[in-house]
Amino acid sequence: MPTARRILILVLLAASAATALAFATGAAVVDGPADTVANGDLAIQPADGPNGRYAYLNDDDEIAIDVSASNPNIRDPSFEGVNVDSTGRIDDVFTITYTADEYAHVWIEYASENVTFVADGDSIEGEANNVTLAPNETVAVGLAFDTRGKTAGTQLGADEFSIEAKIAEPDEVTTQAMGASTQQIGDGGPTTTVVSPSADRRGFVASGIESGEEVRFLADGMEIDGENVTLEGIDLMGVRTERVELDAAGSSDPFANGSALTAPTRPRPVGYLSLDYDFAPDAVDAMTIRFSADPAYLNATGTDPEDVTLYRRTDAGDWEAKPVAVVDEAVVDILGLPEDRVHFRATTEPFSTFAVATREPRYDVTEATVAPEAVDPGENVTVRATLRNGGGAPGERTVTLTANGTPVANATVALAPNETATVALRGTFETAGAYGLAVDGTPVGTLLVGDPASDDAGGSGDESNVGTDESATVTGPSEEPFGIDPADLAGPLALMIISLATLALVRRMPR
Repeated sequence: MPTARRILILVLLAASAATALAFATGAAVVDGPADTVANGDLAIQPADGPNGRYAYLNDDDEIAIDVSASNPNIRDPSFEGVNVDSTGRIDDVFTITYTADEYAHVWIEYASENVTFVADGDSIEGEANNVTLAPNETVAVGLAFDTRGKTAGTQLGADEFSIEAKIAEPDEVTTQAMGASTQQIGDGGPTTTVVSPSADRRGFVASGIESGEEVRFLADGMEIDGENVTLEGIDLMGVRTERVELDAAGSSDPFANGSALTAPTRPRPVGYLSLDYDFAPDAVDAMTIRFSADPAYLNATGTDPEDVTLYRRTDAGDWEAKPVAVVDEAVVDILGLPEDRVHFRATTEPFSTFAVATREPRYDVTEATVAPEAVDPGENVTVRATLRNGGGAPGERTVTLTANGTPVANATVALAPNETATVALRGTFETAGAYGLAVDGTPVGTLLVGDPASDDAGGSGDESNVGTDESATVTGPSEEPFGIDPADLAGPLALMIISLATLALVRRMPR
């Protein structure tokens, strides 16, 4: 990774100057102008917080560190530099963010006895003192200085420094700095290393794999949607390569290079899981993703564990559902999994971006009619609406008939996925006028009550005088047809009474 040299100016102020610099902490992300080096893989920016004012991008868009009165960000006319005959540290002056897909060692080359570049209080000068950064990880860099024996007005150190970086091989990743754990399963089994650069990222490496062997990685609660949904592990079956590397990342929002979950049943996305790998996909037969959810979160969102599912983004950009199984409590106990979580597992072909989602009922009004379309004041009106549950889960829905936006009647409908039902909603209108009818916002049509143009009517549909007997019936594919108006049955019913006067028949329909 080639680098470029950058500028540092640190000047001593007069011995009679005021107090020393204030220290603060902070971090920055690549969300604004930045100095990029190492083929664009490193982005250098002034840090957030008060000490970030000592760093700025010059006219060449290169980072400059200036702790002197010449710094354009310092508007205090009394500021001249740091105190003489003192030692100190200026934390979080600028940040270095690594934006590539692999781990990298990053350090600073600088020659000075009086100024040292530090991160978390430790020197990062020279390759031996490098920091290891995971993809999209940021380190905040500050300055430690020693002005003892120096005179006021002198410049400390050299004018230039350089930021160096090189790709870190997995075996070179500093396990202590990255929170890594190494495991070996069984005698002579594969050795796995799990690196945890952040709460929502894991780096998995397995070596010494025999052909056809299974590899199990433990993610130990990597966050997908905070602690609501977490990744517990990834199992690779039928591995036919000696070494595998896999990087996992979780997010409650879609990744920048992906798209939001869309599917015909309109599931509710909970979080996204991205898996990057460095081996041939056909070198692994199948992959099992193990994740868990907080029961309190499921209860708060009204989510049945059986409705939790996993979607895989295909190469064409579509989303396909993968079967998800809820892990039995006895199995949770045997495997030693956290008992305060609900555990899930899904087997899929590697590898892609995945979305954890919940199936939900999704009701649509597919058809709605009003009969009659014109009535006299005080007469009943019936609106029939056909509803369909196009979602992936059963559920109930209360639908409301409105007239000019005012509720008239409602009914509760329970439907399984892809099931339809017809609901009959009735209302009485006392005032002449034209009323716009709708069922749950879906327009039904206009109802004319009386003569809207007559002097008595006043020409307006006054929804405040709409009768609200809230009578409603529902008919579905397995329901008794009691949603039909009694008036519609008057003729056939009279004929039955005449012809079957001596016989009473009762038929119970299954519900």
